[in-house]
Amino acid sequence: MQYNIHAAKTQLSRLIESALAGEDVVIARDSHPVVRLVPIPQSGFHLGLLAGQLGTPPDFLAPLSPEDLDGWEPRD
Repeated sequence: MQYNIHAAKTQLSRLIESALAGEDVVIARDSHPVVRLVPIPQSGFHLGLLAGQLGTPPDFLAPLSPEDLDGWEPRD
């Protein structure tokens, strides 16, 4: 569908919904097409997608056990 700029300004919300529904929405100036409304693809990336599925990460700031320290300290 093609709309002139004035009609597009007064019906912008409806035109956006039409574009999201897959309609071809073109805005024209003096009967010459100048702009096409197209939906922006949404990303499939979601934060926390694997939350609760990977177990508990190690606490890297916790002090080492004496057995682990023995492996790092030089022996006499």
